[in-house]
Amino acid sequence: MLKAIIIEDEKKSRETLKGLLARFCKNVEVIAEAGGYQEGIKVLSEHKPDMVFLDIQMPDGSGFKLIEDLGKITFEIIFTTAYDHYAIKAIKYSALDYLLKPIDPDELINSVSKAELKKSGTHINKSIQVLLDNIRTPESESQKIVLSTSDKLHIVEISRIVRCESDNYYTRFYLNDGSKILVSKTLKENEKLLSSHNFIRPHKSHLINIQYLKSFNREEGGYILMGDNSKIPVSRRKREKVLDLIANM
Repeated sequence: MLKAIIIEDEKKSRETLKGLLARFCKNVEVIAEAGGYQEGIKVLSEHKPDMVFLDIQMPDGSGFKLIEDLGKITFEIIFTTAYDHYAIKAIKYSALDYLLKPIDPDELINSVSKAELKKSGTHINKSIQVLLDNIRTPESESQKIVLSTSDKLHIVEISRIVRCESDNYYTRFYLNDGSKILVSKTLKENEKLLSSHNFIRPHKSHLINIQYLKSFNREEGGYILMGDNSKIPVSRRKREKVLDLIANM
C-alpha cells in the first residue's frame, strides 16, 4: 500500500482527488491532508509518505517553496496545477511528474504507477534541484534538463545539446563535448520540450540545435552540416523552412 499526502489549498479539490484515488488507485492510502504551505510543512514533519500530491499555487507559499524549504526529499512528488506554461515546462525539464486540474482519472493512474516504480527516491533530489534552478532562471537563458537513462540521471545544460537522433522509441542525444546519451523518450516528446530553445526538426529522425548549424549543402538532396561535422538530411517538405531559417540567421 502506498501512503500519500495531499497538499492543496482548495478543500473541494482535495475531496475530488481523494475520491479519484479511492475509486481508481486502490493501492493508495491518503494518510494526511494539508490546506497550504505552512500546514504542509507540519504534516510532512509528522508523517513519512511514499508520495505527495502537491499544489503549485497556494496563498501562503508555493509548492516549489515548500520542497525547497524541506531540504532532502524522501518521497515521490506529483504536482497538481491549473495550466501554467512556465511551471509545467520547468517540471518536464526536471523529469518530475504533474497533473493538470481538473484531474483526468487515466492520467492519475499513470502518475501513480510511475511513482510506484520509482519509489526508492534515489533520483528525486537531483530532479528537484534542476527544477528549482530552472524556476530561478529566466526562460531566455540556458536552462537544464534531466536525461534519464537505464543506470543514472544526467543533468545537462540545454545549450550543450548539439542534436538529437531517433532510435525507434528512444532518442540519442549528442552533446558538444562529443558524449552521447540514450534516453527512453521518443524524438517527438523531446521536440516538444526543446522547440522553444532554438531546436528544429529538419527530418523525421533528427532534431538539431541551430546554435551549432554550420551550413546547408545542396548536394545529396540537401543536408545540414553541424558543428560536430555530422550530416543531417533535410526532408523535402522542410527544405524551404530550413533555407529561410539560415537566410535569417
